[in-house]
Amino acid sequence: MIALTSPYLWYSTRATGMVTMVLFTIVVALGTFVANRIGGTIIGRFEINELHRSVSIIAVVFLAIHVVTTIADSYVPTGFISVFVPMTSEYKRVAVGLGAVALDLILAVWISSLLKVRIANTTWRFIHWFSWLGFATSIVHAFLTGTDGRKGWGLILIVVCSSVVFASAVWRYLGRPTRAAGRTALSPLAPQSDAARSGRPTGQRLGASSAPSKGPSPTPSRPTSAPFPRSPQSPVKKRRSR
Repeated sequence: MIALTSPYLWYSTRATGMVTMVLFTIVVALGTFVANRIGGTIIGRFEINELHRSVSIIAVVFLAIHVVTTIADSYVPTGFISVFVPMTSEYKRVAVGLGAVALDLILAVWISSLLKVRIANTTWRFIHWFSWLGFATSIVHAFLTGTDGRKGWGLILIVVCSSVVFASAVWRYLGRPTRAAGRTALSPLAPQSDAARSGRPTGQRLGASSAPSKGPSPTPSRPTSAPFPRSPQSPVKKRRSR
């Protein structure tokens, strides 16, 4: 059985931390693609959206492993409370506190995405902006806490991930499209709302008439009077000769 002070826990914490940083870099980049409505005939917007959702789930899994291995390693005095509450850790209080802030922001964004069909659009978008702040805080946390973040390949990885996210932020600001009011980029695999399940178009306003049925249309009534009066002379029928 692996002891709680085994170096394997520390290696796992370092490895999962770096992998989580790379995965969230991909998540932010794909999220920028979704927000700027990038997609064509080969790779559509829904495919990019699904890839964004799938990678974000994998990133959260690696983040959970990173947190669990950090708590399980008794060599570093980081308790369960310090993972969620900033400035409560005895080990590198500021650096670990920044990691707790990043974790809280990422969890808020992830939970709001799971509840996207149940909350207002404006609320979801406001919470989703926290992903940028959460990533920036996690980069500072990786640089101050990690033993690999200040030299060698670890420092190179941090610089590359930071550059990709910074370029995505600039592109998001400069290339953002005009978004219709109340429009969201829902995935086709996401749970449908009550309006979609009932067959009513989402853009239909309350009180508007529903779509006509597919049955035969009623025969229009004939006008009582012709627009032009007929000639009073009726046609004379020819008598058949015997």
